[in-house]
Amino acid sequence: MNSGRNGARLRPRGQTHAGQTREGSSAQRRFSSRSSLLVATLVALTGCSAIKAPVPKDQDALEEYKQANDPYEPLNRKVYNLTMTVDHWALRPVAKAYVWAVPRPVRNSLGNMITTMNEPSVFFNDVGAGKPRRAGDSFVRWCINMSVGIGGLIDVAKMAGYPHHDNDAGMTLANWGIPSGPYLFLPMGPSSIRDGIGYGIDQGLSPWNYVPRGYGLISFNWAYNMMGVVHGRSTHLDELDALQRDALDPYATIRSAYQQQRKAQAEAIKNDNRATVPAWYH
Repeated sequence: MNSGRNGARLRPRGQTHAGQTREGSSAQRRFSSRSSLLVATLVALTGCSAIKAPVPKDQDALEEYKQANDPYEPLNRKVYNLTMTVDHWALRPVAKAYVWAVPRPVRNSLGNMITTMNEPSVFFNDVGAGKPRRAGDSFVRWCINMSVGIGGLIDVAKMAGYPHHDNDAGMTLANWGIPSGPYLFLPMGPSSIRDGIGYGIDQGLSPWNYVPRGYGLISFNWAYNMMGVVHGRSTHLDELDALQRDALDPYATIRSAYQQQRKAQAEAIKNDNRATVPAWYH
């Protein structure tokens, strides 16, 4: 899911604590503005009938319409086409250059770091979903990889028997029975009303959105988010190229794959009823 703030110089000597507080509150206001904008967009989508596809009257077409769960398909396709154009001319070339210039072991280490940096968000969502064992695994992964794993560059936790698992606020909401709502294609990719709101919640759960100015940490936040986007795109170069080349309707294929994946992830979290402590503890 992408956030970031402009870099800043080190705080001048003698700056008051009040100044630091103002900077921290400014960061929180910027986060609140982004979340409010996302929520406003989702609300606008739910209320604007001009962008909705007409409901079919034919029974077979109606069943297909309901199964797709994509009443805003006309708008979604426009956003999809724009996103794919930007991807083709900007993000994809950068991702290909990244794969060409950076050796695979280094890319793997950067991927491990990005995953580790997201573990706090996974942990909070595991807690919110009422899954203490999963939350414990996330917490242990964070502690091990941030220390022994050199800031997450080496996935020592996986070697120790704590593999990474995905979770986000959209899945937490799903675990509590909140329906997905209509499918959406947002600039950051396929989503839904529930997952779009969950994205805003995840931004609030990420500690990197509360980094104060100074000490180069804002610049790190920018680099972390941009690296996450480029690295994530680089891991799907061949798949997306094949999809665009071979699929009769790439948009519909992505929609179907996304909905099936999210359903499977939600079921996996819901059915994870392992004991609170690992087996070796006994």
